[in-house]
Amino acid sequence: MTNEHKRLFILDTNVLMHDPMAMFNFEEHDIFVSMTVLEELDAAKKGISEVSRNARETNRLIDEIISNASFEEIKEGLPLERIHPHSDKEGLHLGKLYFETEPLIAELPISLPSHKADNHILQTGLALKANYPQRNVTLVTKDINMRIKSSAVGLHSEDYYNDRVLEDVDLLYTGWESLPENFFEEHGKQMKSWQDGSRTFYELEVDDTCNWHANQCLISENEAGFNAIVRSVSNNKAVLEYMQDYGKGTQGIWGIHARNAEQNMALNFLMDPEIDFVSLLGIAGTGKTLLALAAALEQTLDLNIYNEIIMTRATIPIGEDIGFLPGTEEEKMTPWMGALMDNLEVLTNSDGANTTEWEKESTQQLLSKRIKIKSMNFMRGRTFQNKFIILDEAQNLTSKQMKTLITRAGAGTKIVCIGNIGQIDSPYLSETTSGLTYVVDRFKNWDHGAHITLQQGERSRLSLFASETL
Repeated sequence: MTNEHKRLFILDTNVLMHDPMAMFNFEEHDIFVSMTVLEELDAAKKGISEVSRNARETNRLIDEIISNASFEEIKEGLPLERIHPHSDKEGLHLGKLYFETEPLIAELPISLPSHKADNHILQTGLALKANYPQRNVTLVTKDINMRIKSSAVGLHSEDYYNDRVLEDVDLLYTGWESLPENFFEEHGKQMKSWQDGSRTFYELEVDDTCNWHANQCLISENEAGFNAIVRSVSNNKAVLEYMQDYGKGTQGIWGIHARNAEQNMALNFLMDPEIDFVSLLGIAGTGKTLLALAAALEQTLDLNIYNEIIMTRATIPIGEDIGFLPGTEEEKMTPWMGALMDNLEVLTNSDGANTTEWEKESTQQLLSKRIKIKSMNFMRGRTFQNKFIILDEAQNLTSKQMKTLITRAGAGTKIVCIGNIGQIDSPYLSETTSGLTYVVDRFKNWDHGAHITLQQGERSRLSLFASETL
């Protein structure tokens, strides 16, 4: 470890169990893995959870790095480039991987028990800092308490930032922006307009500073203004489509009308068969689930665009795992799907007094045949054709889990992801690392994907007041 210019990063176990490829994300700097970390990886390798899978993948990567290497080569550090998936790429310069090949001892405060694994890692870090004073030694850990203890004993520590989609969740794409009141008056004369059936399109010139995305909504500040959807932006020209109005006084979607501009935007994308992926993000009571379910029923039962509705959600338990619940897959999932069932009850009773008990029972029987409740645990390897898939509580999924689920979509399938990144139950995720945040950011430039952030609560005046004040 003689290179003074390279930093030395000590990786905590939780970093490797979160992202096995973390070793390759520190550019030209060196990586150090202690024996304690290897022991913890060995202890975590058994099981079918994502953490266990990541532990096994990390062990395989380390085994591939050290294969055919002598003890002297291991002591000198092994180049990470030898197994990097893009090792043949020109200009790729990675550091070396070092292991704890000799005892590293440093004094810790008496109040820190020496038998704890975290304290062993801190001890190793302090020893490296003392043995190599010319190098910048940094402990990388996702454990907040570990970073606090590290700072308290004089060892520099940092969070693992590579898994963050954004630096700040406030920078997350909302899917819409407001236009000035006089936007149409200023640009109307330069616009080209045409109709395609019942759809109205406009084309206008934009400059290089235009940051519109495909399927972004443009909303005028005045109520009777120009509301449109950006369909494409290329060669300094933008094609806009006039937005459909699903508000009161117009034809509803299974008896549901948009109560505000955000809900109207969401219904435009939910009802558009050209949009294969929709993400709806918002606080409790904004109508995410109700809108998605109403659009699913309309297009499945009335328009026959899809042949089945599949509802699922991330089962992050407060108590025991789903496997401890009795019954079939659908019966096990039923307790988790309370929010969807509540909204389904609202939709089936939308006709109020005009609906007889017989009609309600007939509707329930019909829905039970066309709506399936599935567990995410059994979706790997499946392909869903012509389905309308509603993925609830998506904020509790990692980016890898989100990829696994979305890639299940076959021809003619639409996926709607619903969630609130302010209510993440998973202990391993934050607003900036959630799989929902990940897909919102990655899909914002795709012609067949759309996102809307709903902000206005419509559940009840009590719910709205509680959201704003509590």
